[in-house]
Amino acid sequence: MFKGLLAFGAYCAALVASTSDGSVDVPNCPATASVAFTTAIPSGTPCPLTRIDLCYTSTTLNLVFTAYNETNFYYNPDHKTNDDIWAYEAMEAFIAKGSDDPQTYLEYEVGPNNVTFNAFIYNPSRVRREGAPMDQAFISDPLGDGFKAVTRLNKLAVTWTTESQIPLALFNGEDSTGSVWRMNFFRTITSASEFPEQKLCGWRNTGEANFHVTPAFGTIKFV
Repeated sequence: MFKGLLAFGAYCAALVASTSDGSVDVPNCPATASVAFTTAIPSGTPCPLTRIDLCYTSTTLNLVFTAYNETNFYYNPDHKTNDDIWAYEAMEAFIAKGSDDPQTYLEYEVGPNNVTFNAFIYNPSRVRREGAPMDQAFISDPLGDGFKAVTRLNKLAVTWTTESQIPLALFNGEDSTGSVWRMNFFRTITSASEFPEQKLCGWRNTGEANFHVTPAFGTIKFV
């Protein structure tokens, strides 16, 4: 029961920062804003709680991902940077600078083993339309480029957490107080017995089993 109360408290705290229309004001670190979600995409059925705490500095976007009610911690131990970690369990952020529905954006993912996926996505249809171009440009040296990720598993508390830093220079976005961004956040859930089937969970529902629907992205303002 205690673990459940902690998760419920985290969910309520996150709702304070995340408005129902998908807009969030994100402060300068060390203060944070939060988003949380508990629903599957596209069905809207229940998902385990996922929370993301956000803040920014003059040079980085800082994200703390927390996966609650995690029982599987399922990943491929052979995976390296930019492998298909999205096919297993991962937490994800799609990020673009500007207020428009983006056609190019960063896809950032992390798995329970601290392996990351880092790529700019080219999605000119904005919805990954069949027959339309869809491409990716990998960031091959994320550590050298200023990315940071530290993942901690707590199997007793059935949670895992990743503290991430993403360099704002990727977006020509340093010193960005007052800037507007578009983002969405996701979590994939599976297990050894369920793989390759997954439960897809997310903050802003894309309306289909497809995370690459940019009109669904929420609006983030650096305040």
